[in-house]
Amino acid sequence: MPTQPPVLVASDLDRTLIYSAAALALTMPDARAPRLLCVEVHESRPLSYMTETAAGLLSELGDAAVFVPTTTRTRKQYQRINLPGPAPTYAICANGGHLLVDGVTDLDWHTRVTARLADECAPLEEIRAHLEERADPLWVRKHRIAEDLFVYLVVERELLPEDWVKELAVWAENRGWTVSLQGRKIYAVPKPLTKSAAMREVARRTGAALTLAAGDSLLDADLLLAADRGWRPGHGELADAGWTAPEITALPERGVAAGERILREFLRTARTPQ
Repeated sequence: MPTQPPVLVASDLDRTLIYSAAALALTMPDARAPRLLCVEVHESRPLSYMTETAAGLLSELGDAAVFVPTTTRTRKQYQRINLPGPAPTYAICANGGHLLVDGVTDLDWHTRVTARLADECAPLEEIRAHLEERADPLWVRKHRIAEDLFVYLVVERELLPEDWVKELAVWAENRGWTVSLQGRKIYAVPKPLTKSAAMREVARRTGAALTLAAGDSLLDADLLLAADRGWRPGHGELADAGWTAPEITALPERGVAAGERILREFLRTARTPQ
C-alpha cells in the first residue's frame, strides 16, 4: 500500500505549549493543580513547564505527525528547551529566520530570508537606533538584537506608558516592520520574517498533506492563517484582540491547561485528518 502523506504540526512554544511560572495560570485549588514537568533550565534555574499529561501527548504526537517547534526564540534560546518525545527533524527559530534540520541551520534558507529583508524593509540599525532613543530607561530593562534579524526590549509592564507600543507599531508599519507585545517583551520584527514561510518550506520538503498550527501572539497570526487548521489559547495578544479566522479555533483554556488542550487537538486531528 502507498504511504500516506504526513501531517505537519507547526506550533509556537512559549505561552502556547510551554509556560514560565508566571504564565501557568493555575487558578484551581492547590490540591487539584496538575503535576508539572520542567522542560527548560536557564542559568541553573527551572524556567519553563508543561503538564505531565501534555508531555505524554507531545511524545505521542511525535509518532503521529511531523512536529515542528516554531518559535521567535533565537537558536541558542531554543536549544535550552528539552521537549519530551522524539527529537524533531525540523525546527523554526528566529520567527522563520533560521530553519534547523537535525539541529543545524539550513544556510540556503537563511540566505534567502536575509536577501528578502534587505530588499523589502528598513534596516535593522534604523529600528534599533529608534528604540534606543525612544525607550525610557525607567521601564526598559534590556535592549536585545536577535540573530541580527530583529530587536526586542525587556520591560517592566506596569511602568510601560499605555500608548507607547501602539505609537511604535504605527512608526514601524511605515518601515515594513511589525510590533508585538508578549509578556515583558516588546518585539520589532521585519514583516517578511514569518513563521508561515518557513512552515510552507517544511511542508514542501516533507510532502505534508495537512498542516496544523497553534500560537498565542500577533507574530503567530500568519502561521495560523497559513495552516489548514489552527488553534489559539484563551490568553495572549490574539485572544485579547478577539482575533479569529475561518479554520481557527479559539479555545477557552488559559495558561498551561491551554497547552494540554492544544496537544489533544493536534493529536486527535493528526490521527483522524478531515
